[in-house]
Amino acid sequence: ASVRFLHSATSVGAIRFACNQARSFCSGGGGLSAAAATATESAGSSGASLQHADQGVEAGGILNAAKYGGRHHVSLIPGDGIGPELMDSVKTIVNVAGSPIDFEEIPLSAERGTDEDMRRAILSIKRNGVGLKGNLETFEGMTSKNVQLRTKLDLFAYVQRCKSIEGVPSRYSDIDILVIRENTEGEYSQLEHFNVPGVVESFKIITEAKSRQIAKFAFDTAIKTRRHRVTAVHKANIMKLSDGLFLDVCRDVARDYPSIEFNDVIVDNCCMQLVARPQQFDIMVLPNLYGNIIGNIAAGLVGGPGVAAGMNIGRKYAVFEA
Repeated sequence: ASVRFLHSATSVGAIRFACNQARSFCSGGGGLSAAAATATESAGSSGASLQHADQGVEAGGILNAAKYGGRHHVSLIPGDGIGPELMDSVKTIVNVAGSPIDFEEIPLSAERGTDEDMRRAILSIKRNGVGLKGNLETFEGMTSKNVQLRTKLDLFAYVQRCKSIEGVPSRYSDIDILVIRENTEGEYSQLEHFNVPGVVESFKIITEAKSRQIAKFAFDTAIKTRRHRVTAVHKANIMKLSDGLFLDVCRDVARDYPSIEFNDVIVDNCCMQLVARPQQFDIMVLPNLYGNIIGNIAAGLVGGPGVAAGMNIGRKYAVFEA
């Protein structure tokens, strides 16, 4: 029963995120980056109506967000493991709720993951503007399909809301943290090779442009969701150039948002503080690897990943994870 509950909670959380994001995205205006904050703000509310207006998602408007008879198309990737079961729950919820959503199912998984399958998945998401996916496993020797989707669609921000939910057993009952993670560079750039036998080089790529983009996204989200503090998480005391650049950019961006409190914390201390006193955190902005780790810790504090759905946000497209 508890397993089914978590599956249902995951499905409901994912579809709420997707419906609210689709509504914000399709209403036009400030672009998907601005709409993402609106989706985050309303993620905990029940019910979601959808409005739709034409908006080009490719340069020149070659591919437009789908609009067919008032119904909305969402790319659906069941994926691996429990993904297909979760997506079946999503389809059942949407059907029972009578939401005007049609899913375009994409057979992309660890077992079926050719370049052609990935190309079809990318085109589907570009055509529809919004995607919902289950877990995509990465076997030994394989390139991560999750990372491929993020980079090919430029889904630069991963947003995960970790909020205490009544009725879900957890250590704390008063947590509401937004973890905002840079999603396309850092250690997950997948740039590594054997230099000589027995020695591997792995490149950590941090750029000023991407750091500024994610920092502005975090502060814009704080404004739109009426939050008060942004915390940059880093290891600049040791990685003085790479994490130092990330931290310097965050500090520079913070000057443009005087109404939002800004502080920073070293990542190892952050782990301890998150477990000991998580209430001190509001919005956390992090490079890729740290965000993955911290996001899992924060999810564990509120009941696990099944109740902390995440979304990959870009300027043109959004992909939500169950």
